[in-house]
Amino acid sequence: MSASPRPLHLSVALEHPRPAARADRPDRSDRYDAAHFVRLVRLAERGVLDFVTLGDSLTRPGLDALAVLARVAPATERIGLVPAVTTTHTEPFHVSTAVSTLDWVSRGRAGWQAEVSTTEAEAALFGRRAAEPPAAAWREAGEAADVAARLWDSWEDGAEIRDRATGRFVDRDRLHYVDFAGTHFSVRGPSTVPRPPQGHPVTVVDATGETAGAERAVREVAAAYADVALVRAADPQTAGAVRAELRELARAHGRDPGQLVVLASLPVELHCSGDAVGLAELLGDWYADGAADGFHLRFADPGRDLALLVDGTVPVLQHRCLLRRFYPGATLREHLGLPRPANRYALAREAS
Repeated sequence: MSASPRPLHLSVALEHPRPAARADRPDRSDRYDAAHFVRLVRLAERGVLDFVTLGDSLTRPGLDALAVLARVAPATERIGLVPAVTTTHTEPFHVSTAVSTLDWVSRGRAGWQAEVSTTEAEAALFGRRAAEPPAAAWREAGEAADVAARLWDSWEDGAEIRDRATGRFVDRDRLHYVDFAGTHFSVRGPSTVPRPPQGHPVTVVDATGETAGAERAVREVAAAYADVALVRAADPQTAGAVRAELRELARAHGRDPGQLVVLASLPVELHCSGDAVGLAELLGDWYADGAADGFHLRFADPGRDLALLVDGTVPVLQHRCLLRRFYPGATLREHLGLPRPANRYALAREAS
């Protein structure tokens, strides 16, 4: 197999099945230990991975994914941090400010993986409305992603003045109402948090998730709003076909399809170093076939499998010039080769 002219992107999921508590002692599982995730993310950073994802659920016991990665951020330097954030039953204003804060805390390494809630049990926790059908929930998620991006733009770069002599904190001309009125949300803005270091933190969507009956809606959201789309597939041909479909959908939405990074999301279980080398062969073959721009690996046991990946799979990929040996920049967008988005309101002001 010939060397690739560009490196593949590599990321991992940190969630894993939780051990059950024993009747004779309290639950001491890793679900309540943020330090456990610090160790894992530092290990992934040693492997020069683009980012880690951390799953979440409205009903799952344990720590909040976004809060955990905010704890991880000061303990790491380069790797991207992507928590799952549920848009259903959650106001996009709060989603945008929370993710923006993570981008500030991590100095430009934040993303978020948009998720939806479709069960009555989760809806009952809020008591505001009944559960949405999956397709409707994903259309709402797309609107939430749109609002979040507008709120991130509601502060132009340089809007903060912080001039003690004059008592001016912001340049009011560089602060904007978003005045969004959609099907699901009405948001005036502006945000309460200055524009994030990346302009827009990276938006991730699982474009082939397990939500039955919503495949088309999920792919439309990914094509319209995602920077990174995850594709679950059992073979490179299927992954490549979905990648091509997503890129065409992105073009139909007026986007540059080259700005949508598509990663094949694969379940992985390693028991030994031989498996790690075999995984490198598999990833190299899929990449050579044009199945994806890289990979998102879902481990059976992150505590075991991540170490084997970093010490076994990564060196093989680097030796074959398929994976970089150092981070090309400081932000997650730089890792992914994505530009920093222009501010829509600044462009409109300059054009007027």
